Amino acid sequence: MVLLFYVVFFAESMGRAEIASGYKYNLTFFREIRRYGRFLGQFDTLGRIAFLNIIGNVLAFVPFGILVPWLSDGRVKFIGMLVYGFALSLTIETVQLVCKVGTFDVDDLFLNVVGAVAGYILFFIISCARKMIKRKG
Repeated sequence: MVLLFYVVFFAESMGRAEIASGYKYNLTFFREIRRYGRFLGQFDTLGRIAFLNIIGNVLAFVPFGILVPWLSDGRVKFIGMLVYGFALSLTIETVQLVCKVGTFDVDDLFLNVVGAVAGYILFFIISCARKMIKRKG
């Protein structure tokens, strides 16, 4: 979570060191995903940026999707994970907009929730596997 906070608000390599002169936002669903999707798999600067934007937004929230149900002892279910992932992502995007650091992007909201859900699914699979191992042992 500390790494996520750093990357979202302070990472110079992500253009976060300077405060923007105006508000930057994208409210068109899938605009940035389509734009960056063309460059995924390329091994140049645009490919790296596309990877960081699309895959990075998903991977950044996977630990959150694992930690929340783990810390709640499994009480947080799938719908709860959707809500918590969306709430955290919306908070981050809103703070970025208000502080003029980065861009408020609905595509980031979507990708972050996908990451949180992917983490939840990993947690669920691992939990089921552990239960099966306990029963056999």
